[in-house]
Amino acid sequence: MGCDVRVSGLLRRNLQPTLTYWSVFFSFGLCIAFLGPTLLDLRCQTHSSLPQISWVFFAQQLCLLLGSALGGVFKRTLAQSLWALFTSSLAISLVFAAIPFCRDVKVLASVMALAGLAMGCIDTVANMQLVRIYQKDSAVFLQVLHFFVGFGALLSPLIADPFLSEANCLPTNSTDNTTSGSHLLHTSRLLGHPHAAAQPWVNQTLPGLPSQNGAGTRVSYAFWIMALINLPVPMAVLFLLSKERLLTCLPQRRPLLLSADELALETQPPEKEDTASLPPKFHTGHEDLFSCCQRKNFKGAPSSFFAIHITAALVLFMTDGLTGAYSAFVYSYAVEKPLSVGHKVAGYLPSLFWGFITLGRLVSIPISSRVKPATMVFVNVVGVVVTFLVLLVFSYNVAFLFVGTASLGLFLSSTFPSMLAYTEDILQYKGCATTVLVTGAGIGEMVLQMLVGSIFQARGSYSFLVCGVIFGCLAFTFYILLLFFHRMHPGLSSVPPQDKSLGMETLECYQR
Repeated sequence: MGCDVRVSGLLRRNLQPTLTYWSVFFSFGLCIAFLGPTLLDLRCQTHSSLPQISWVFFAQQLCLLLGSALGGVFKRTLAQSLWALFTSSLAISLVFAAIPFCRDVKVLASVMALAGLAMGCIDTVANMQLVRIYQKDSAVFLQVLHFFVGFGALLSPLIADPFLSEANCLPTNSTDNTTSGSHLLHTSRLLGHPHAAAQPWVNQTLPGLPSQNGAGTRVSYAFWIMALINLPVPMAVLFLLSKERLLTCLPQRRPLLLSADELALETQPPEKEDTASLPPKFHTGHEDLFSCCQRKNFKGAPSSFFAIHITAALVLFMTDGLTGAYSAFVYSYAVEKPLSVGHKVAGYLPSLFWGFITLGRLVSIPISSRVKPATMVFVNVVGVVVTFLVLLVFSYNVAFLFVGTASLGLFLSSTFPSMLAYTEDILQYKGCATTVLVTGAGIGEMVLQMLVGSIFQARGSYSFLVCGVIFGCLAFTFYILLLFFHRMHPGLSSVPPQDKSLGMETLECYQR
């Protein structure tokens, strides 16, 4: 009971910063999920082939990785962190507004690279700030943070769906090979254009598609709506900057007086490491990626210290990579043989996937206060492997595809925040877990999307599920290794004697 009261007191004193960090992850979610369902329309708009438009995914994920690695640079002061979040969330609105004007795939890739940088910065800074505010109690708040990712990712496909085109298209200057031509021929037949077989695919445009100059596409309205929906987020960050007196040269505001109950909580030992109403002091253990790599940070560290960082990052490399790849290609998988699902019906799959990710993160909020993060990660990883195996066995059944998509969303939903809380707990908040895990997840999303896309095009739709099984099994293997290295790690035995009882008391409250 005392733990719940203490956490409630922490939330009350940090309510506005917490709500602001949650809201910027809504921007992150909006930007991460719209490419999958709008892929065909963006191909039409830029007159590009599938391999060409795949570079847009690559550009976004590569710059998301760079933004995640560089995000720690803004950790030095609260002002730097908030200005970074303001700039990043505003950039996302500008990206949405600019996408309809990108008529060349290279320009679109450049714009999405900017979005990736903004997303990476948000990912690192917001996670790091919440971990620093709540420390051992951060698991619940990280679940809420990533719920907002799912909420934004659910909303963007739903906004785009009414404006999506009904047909596929091919650029007029296409030089695709026979395989690509047969794929498009099959798509045309699915759409009810049987006479397309009698015409060469070069210089051909399917009925109902925009003309050469891209006029007639309606998906532009979806992007402009998302730009407007996102605008309150940078305004919220700006308001927090104003409240913290960081917009002017005025001195920092004095902390508010605490109530008697909060003052009593403040004097309890577990609260010594928690901050009051002032911005939290940055822990020296949390560094940007480049600072983490300095030799002075590794002096005296046991081998298990490095192994925990690496194996935890590899788990998220696989799980976050699977999330990105499945969201990007489940639509393409569904419209291909043997399922041959209609375009409109297949368009609901990304929304279903992100909808259940959102639901899973919402359900995980109360669960994470009673279940250890290690247990949650184990259940999630096993569930991912089992779901992909079921989808592989029943690969000809459309109903199982929809059920499996929902199941994957649930199991993948809480993996990242649970793994982050678990790893930070193992390392006693003295490592670089936040930066390393965010970076590993970003690399996974970039690499696995490109890898799955290449295998999908070369080996056919069945390989999409095979890749899922393989990557899921690898995630499970790395997680077992992480548990092994956890047992090897000195843990609380390395904490100074004067801090050991404090750490044990807080840990017991956290694991209750």
